[in-house]
This record gives sequence, C-alpha cells and structure tokens, in this order.
Amino acid sequence: MASRMQQPLYILAEGTNRTHGRSAQDSNIRAGKAVAEAVRTTLGPRGMDKMLVDSSGEVVITNDGATILEKMDIEHPAAQMIVEVSQTQEEEVGDGTTTAAVLTGELLAHAEDLLDDDLHPTVIVEGYTEAARIAQEAIDDMVLDVTLDDDLLRKVAESSMTGKGTGDVTADVLAKHVVKAVQMVHGDGDGAFHRDDVRVLTRTGASSSATELVEGVVLDKEPVNENMPRAVSDATVAVLDMKLDVRKGEVDTEYNITSVDQLTAAIDAEDKELRGYAAALKDAGVDVVFCTKSIDDRVAGYLADAGILAFKSVKKSDARALARATGAKRLGSLSDLDESDLGHVDSVSIRTFGDDDLAFVEGGSAAKAVTLFLRGGTEHVVDELERAIQDAVDVVVAAIDKGGVVPGAGATEIAIADRIRSEAAGIEGRKQLAVEAYADAVEALPRTLAENTGMDPIDALVDLRARYENEGIAGIISSGRTGEIGDPVELGVIDPVAVKREAIESATEAATMIVRIDDVIAAK
Repeated sequence: MASRMQQPLYILAEGTNRTHGRSAQDSNIRAGKAVAEAVRTTLGPRGMDKMLVDSSGEVVITNDGATILEKMDIEHPAAQMIVEVSQTQEEEVGDGTTTAAVLTGELLAHAEDLLDDDLHPTVIVEGYTEAARIAQEAIDDMVLDVTLDDDLLRKVAESSMTGKGTGDVTADVLAKHVVKAVQMVHGDGDGAFHRDDVRVLTRTGASSSATELVEGVVLDKEPVNENMPRAVSDATVAVLDMKLDVRKGEVDTEYNITSVDQLTAAIDAEDKELRGYAAALKDAGVDVVFCTKSIDDRVAGYLADAGILAFKSVKKSDARALARATGAKRLGSLSDLDESDLGHVDSVSIRTFGDDDLAFVEGGSAAKAVTLFLRGGTEHVVDELERAIQDAVDVVVAAIDKGGVVPGAGATEIAIADRIRSEAAGIEGRKQLAVEAYADAVEALPRTLAENTGMDPIDALVDLRARYENEGIAGIISSGRTGEIGDPVELGVIDPVAVKREAIESATEAATMIVRIDDVIAAK
C-alpha cells in the first residue's frame, strides 16, 4: 500500500518570519545588550558624549541617556523596550536614564549566561524578582538621615548636572538657581508641585554663567504694534483666550451692498466692534494683554493709542503659566470684565537679545511661576544645558517629595550588591544562581563609573568592596584626570532615592519580560 505524502500546513501568512526557542531569546537579548552598550560610555561625571545626526542633517550632541535612545530611532521590538525603560525613568524621576538602560542590559547579559547553564527562564525571572525585592530593602537602609535644606538640595542638583556639559564651576551656579526656583514654587497650598511652574528658556550669545533666574515668565514674543510701550511697571494684566478680530458667523453668508451709504455703515460697524475691544480693556484698567489667538492690526493700533502693551498667539502653556504667575483668569469674552478677572505684576519689559525681542513678566502677585533663562555660546551648548537643567529640577523635586536621598557615585549599588549576595545564601535551588547574577549586574554600574573615570574597573571594584566592608560606604569620586575611592556623602555626591528605586524596578521588569519571550512572529 503506497504511503500518502504529508502536505505542508500553512498557518501564518506568506512572508511572515518566525523565530522561536533559544534563537528568539538570543536575538532579543543581543538587541537589548546592544542598546545598553550604546549609552554605557556616557555614564557618570566623566562620561563621553554622543553626536547623533538624523536623515535631514540635524545634529544633537548629548550624554543624556533618554535623548540618545530616542534619537537613535530603534526598530527592534526588544531593543525598543529598553528605550521605554529610559523614557519611563525620565518621566517618573527625570534622571538615571542611562543607569536604567545599562542595568537592563547587564541583567540580560547575565540571563544569557544562565540560559547557557540550562536555567529555565521562569527560574531566572523568579530569581531576578526576589533580588529586586532585596535591592529595594537595601535602598531603604541607605537613605540618609539628613535635613533637606537648600545646601543639600544644591548638592543633589549639582550631582545630577555634573558631566552634562555644564562644567564644575557652572554646575554649582546653575544648581543654586535650580534649588531657588523649586523652593519658590513648591508647595502652593495643596502641597503639589506643578512642573510647568519652573520654565526654561534658552538664548545663545553669552556664556552659561550668564544664566539668570527670573521670578516670573519669559515669553519669546514681541509687541503686536511697534508704538506700544516697551516697559510697564505695576501692571494690570489680562489673559485672553479669544480673537480680537471681527466676529464671523457660523455659516458662510453673502451680503449685497447697493450703495455707498451701506458700505460706509458696514465699515463703521466693523470699526466700532474693533474699537470696543480696546475700549473695554482700557476702561477695566488693563495695562498688558496676553492673547492666545490673533489680534487684528486695527485693534493693535487702538490698543497702542490707549497705551496698552499687547502680545498675540501666546502658546497655551505660556498662558497657563501667566495665569498662575499673575493671578489672572483666562477669559473667553470681554463682556462683564471684572477686576477679579485680572492679574497684577511688578513689571513687564521688552529686552532685546541679538535680533530677538523677549518679554519679561516679573513679580507676579500670585508668584507661582519662575523661569530659568539659560545662556550659552552655541545652540548645541544651550540644548544640552536645557536637558541638564530639566533633570536637575526633577531630581530636586524627587528628593523633596519621594523619600529623600542616598549616597551617589555607585555607593548605593555596592550596598545593594552586598545585601543581595548575603541573602542569596539562604535561597534554595537554582533560583540562587539568578539572585547572585542580579548582584553582579548591579555591580556593573560602579564598575562602569570607574572605567569612565580612567580607573582600572576590576581593581576599583575590589577596592570598593573592601572599603564598604570596613566603613559601610564607598563610591567612585571623580578627581582630576582620573577617579578614586571615597565617601560620596562627604564630597556632596548625592542622588534622590526615587532615582534608584525606579531604575531597579523598571530595569527588572523589562529584563524579565524579554527573557520570558521564546517566540517572535513578525509580519512581512
């Protein structure tokens, strides 16, 4: 009896690629490790920068992990998960993005070795999860019992900015500005911090040391009419969400004008409406108008005649900041304009920087917005300064709101690794191997810090462990051309505890998710 040939059974669409088993795990792990390696050299105060050039020729120079990974335009789905880890770190605490990415890569690298030793992915996941729990307990024990005064917060801000193109001297000056800015707006009655209350505006043309803190809002805007005043003191402010223009109907209409009188009447009616806007604002005692929409040229002329300074097309975010700073309400109509609808500021002035005019709105009665006006020699410098300042603001807020501070410079990671190894001895079965591997992965962070500061990474790690055993704290301190082992707290290298917590949590989640994938089905 002739045997029947088995016909192939097609389940997936033609052209679909499938990788499964160990091949899928290897592919995903290699992709994750490659992404982590891309940012490894940027870690720490002596980290190097990356130059990223997109298809249009736009250049970005930075050592901010989140920015690098975002600009790299990564397509591999597993590698994209590490980008998301970095983005989550940035959104939640504002710093530690490179730390989170490097830790994820190290966890994947050690997981690869464990898979080679025939550990099941589920065992690795269980071990990593247990190690992450121990790590969080170790972080709790490392929290410093200190008062979060301005001096300590300045050290937190400076630690965040060091190595991000600010320079040691400039970082100290900028850190003072950052702390003062946060202290001015933090805790506005409801105990909340509104991130938009600390604004950042950049301009080239001076050194970064010329950066100033403006107690108010700075707008990249110029008056709508050149005859308007360029400075107003003790000003009453209106913030408008409406057009100062001729009203238009909801539907298209057409009017037939058959005489000059009819045309004159139409023009007069239109002009009366436009004059009415200026008259209503003048009668209410308004000195300065910020409008999120358009202002007709004729209205601008009438406002100038009335001595009112006006700005049009103000961004929504700027309007929110102005309202919070001045105490004004955002108005959609000028009918029934009341004094309570208006805000007050000490001064509004126009200052010229190069070819640009900027509006400085200072001394708002509500005083719930400040602006860090950053200066730098080139666009690349001010862009990197802006990223550094944004991170510094976020870490200062995180230190105040999310549990305090811990030693930086790799000291907390050394303590975490030591705690995990100590408790790993009490864990039974193969899971112990995964727990110990987690400790090795965490230690890769201070080892990378040492390497980036010019130290021998192996010798540095041995010395760190020894000093930690003897003194309970040890970190990599950048000194001159290289680094040395020291006490980071004494030298003011301090990080928010929230940065460490988030890095451990997000890196563990991403690594364990990638390790559990054993099948990749990709459509054509």
